[in-house]
Amino acid sequence: MPTRAGAELKKLILPTLILIVIAVLDQITKLWAVSNLAEGETRQVIGEFFQLKLVYNEGGALGTNFGGTPFYLVSAALILILVLYFIYANRNQKLIAFPMSLIAGGAVGNIIDRFQSGKVVDFLDIDFFDFTLFGHSIDRWWTFNIADSAITVGIIFLIIYIIFFSKSSNPVQSASNEIVN
Repeated sequence: MPTRAGAELKKLILPTLILIVIAVLDQITKLWAVSNLAEGETRQVIGEFFQLKLVYNEGGALGTNFGGTPFYLVSAALILILVLYFIYANRNQKLIAFPMSLIAGGAVGNIIDRFQSGKVVDFLDIDFFDFTLFGHSIDRWWTFNIADSAITVGIIFLIIYIIFFSKSSNPVQSASNEIVN
């Protein structure tokens, strides 16, 4: 019969597997992109709507540039630690632990890039609707990768869960209560 600690750690197996699969899939697809696309080259997959285009992102999400590689590497590492804490704290709540695992896997994938070369490999290029953000017109979405997709899906899932399905109005407090109990 497993110990209570062993049973609790067993609940982390699936979130850990999700994290690893996302990070590995991200790195494999980035290796493919670097090996098969020239920087800036565009290959149409579904016309102009979905293209492959190799770019190296030295900044952050959505084209931000708040600092150099050390800033983004340290920021991502600190956020990863926080996300890993929330996975552990919510190991009994799969609807929180699993999307957090997507976020952590994506963070690991992008941290690997920043650690190896100081920039993130992006290659997925999708043409969404045109819009204006902070006075800048956007006619194509920013180029992204599997890690970015996993992070985005994880965040969207968490937002939907918190708004529509969470019994507590404060998920941070719920996580804290999990640890105490």
